[in-house]
Amino acid sequence: MTIAFIDLKAQQIRIRDKVEEGLKKVLNHGAYIMGPEVTALECRLGEWTGVEHNISCSSGTDALLLALMGLELKAGQGVIVPSFTFAASAEVMPMLGAVPVFAEVEESTFNLDPEKLASALAAAKLAGIDVVGIIGVGLFGQPANYVAIRDFAKDKGLWLIDDAAQSFGSRLHDQPVGQLADVTCTSFFPAKPLGAYGDGGAVFTNDAKIAEIIRSCRVHGMGKDKYENIRIGMTGRLDSMQAIVLDAKLDIFAEELVLRQHIADQYSILLDGIVETPTLGAGATSSWAQYVIKLPQGTNRASLIQELTRSDVPTAIYYPIPMHHQPPYKQYPISACNLPVTLDLCKRVLALPMHPYLGRDQQKYIVTTLKAALE
Repeated sequence: MTIAFIDLKAQQIRIRDKVEEGLKKVLNHGAYIMGPEVTALECRLGEWTGVEHNISCSSGTDALLLALMGLELKAGQGVIVPSFTFAASAEVMPMLGAVPVFAEVEESTFNLDPEKLASALAAAKLAGIDVVGIIGVGLFGQPANYVAIRDFAKDKGLWLIDDAAQSFGSRLHDQPVGQLADVTCTSFFPAKPLGAYGDGGAVFTNDAKIAEIIRSCRVHGMGKDKYENIRIGMTGRLDSMQAIVLDAKLDIFAEELVLRQHIADQYSILLDGIVETPTLGAGATSSWAQYVIKLPQGTNRASLIQELTRSDVPTAIYYPIPMHHQPPYKQYPISACNLPVTLDLCKRVLALPMHPYLGRDQQKYIVTTLKAALE
């Protein structure tokens, strides 16, 4: 049985005709970067988010960087961010001379723990760091508990970014991702639930001033045109061909989200009593970017992965090393609680194949093979 960890080929069959037709139009008009397709895509993204300003860009990492520029983050200031995340969530602060402050996550959702934010803030103050904001991460597809996180941020006078690289398309208490923070960022990396065939990303905000700065910074800090530079910026534009791909995928995105939920539900049933399965927070839906289980304590994960690989079951580890243990980040403050949940998760998590076109027989084979390998 051949099982793809993420099956982009099956998806491509559904959209290929529209993509090829759109690419021909781009080749004909020649506006390869920020062409009319990009403007059309931003309008469609606005329909999904219900947000006033939907700004495309060149990657999910650049989306975070642009968001920090829009929020006017200054060198030396601190931003609270989970340690259990991908590097992009944390690396954008040092790129601007600012400081990531690593916080704890919830054991059940893998997302930022609102109850541990005070501990992270205290650690920053002890280190003499002026914290000005929080970056939450919608890890593996579901948004963090932004109701509680927003309350904490408002009480402390902090702004809030939702790093929704993995959670675009999900909702919290019926509010779509895009509306849950001051600024939301997402990634269109090919493996994401809404992915291009190259890099891409977007930033969402209802704040006109932030949006104005982001649009300027996206093109080298431009003013009335790209040859007038009114601030320090970057190259963060989306190309027209990626907009074509994303537009085609948006046609089937809602259906794919339903299919992902069906597959997650089936996994939950099949894996019951074998491993710890993902839990959705109160009021949250998930775009199920990944399906991540927790192995029993003491499991030899490396040996298990080898056994699954021999049986043609692909897996991945998101994430084996917490950010605060990565060499470039060891100097930065961490929560006073020392992040025990983060450390435990890094030892036990394992991602199973997840995509809208995973067959029922394939799921049964994956689970049967996993159970045998654990035994």
